[in-house]
Amino acid sequence: MATANPQRGYILGLSAYIIWGLFPLYFKAMQSVPALEIIVHRALWSALFGAALLALWKHPGWWRDLRDNPKRLLVLAGCGLLIATNWLVYVWAVNSGRMLEASLGYYINPLVNVLLGMLILGERLRRLQWLAVGLAALGVLQQLWQVGSLPWVSLVLALTFAFYGLIRKQAPVAALPGLVVETWLLLPLAIGWILLHPAAMSAQPAFWSTSDALWLMAAGPITLIPLVCFNAAARHLPYTTLGFLQYIAPTLVLLLAVFVFDEHLDPARLLSFIFIWAGLALYSVDAWITLRRRG
Repeated sequence: MATANPQRGYILGLSAYIIWGLFPLYFKAMQSVPALEIIVHRALWSALFGAALLALWKHPGWWRDLRDNPKRLLVLAGCGLLIATNWLVYVWAVNSGRMLEASLGYYINPLVNVLLGMLILGERLRRLQWLAVGLAALGVLQQLWQVGSLPWVSLVLALTFAFYGLIRKQAPVAALPGLVVETWLLLPLAIGWILLHPAAMSAQPAFWSTSDALWLMAAGPITLIPLVCFNAAARHLPYTTLGFLQYIAPTLVLLLAVFVFDEHLDPARLLSFIFIWAGLALYSVDAWITLRRRG
């Protein structure tokens, strides 16, 4: 196993989370294309780009393992549907002026992970973790009370990504082959959608001479490159360090929403964010204390 290089790990980890945090700029560039059509092409071009990556970046034995364990294909199919749902809601939120809700969803996500670990994996929550989850729940309830509606975009993003991570954590398939197979399993749906929608923008020959066509084709590398950076960073950094870095992405989305795309951060929503941030602060303190004790 290669020697850990923390400096390289930080560069790769920062690269992954900064790219993810700047995703709204990419999707805003394709605002004229419907969200579902973007996701169809994201699956299509990710599958093609992923196949090229697998050809260049060898993962010995991954296909044999899947062939000998066909149940893993069902697991990856479920993962593909979860991540496609996450992509769809995220793109729709960005292009519908609801980036603040998208940002909130990814702030909630690590706390949902903690809760799922307790409910499904039988993990025991420490005192600070209970308090962190409680503050996040207060943030959601506060928005329900003051705004009068559940932040469903935030909850769908947090829950789909949390369940995706939970299932992938228990599926013994390497990250890149796993993601590529997930996109391959989505291909029949993507191709079927294209065939059933001849009036779609991307079904028109003239579309492929526009800049939107290039943006759609770029969805493959834009989807997979940060994942490759993230998985490379994980080999050089403690997982808790990556956990702290993950807040970069929703913070960038929040800043873009308020300062670039002029979304209004009203007092009720700001209070929800404050509850979530307080929960994340406690979650981070708990992770730091646990790491120090183990060290």
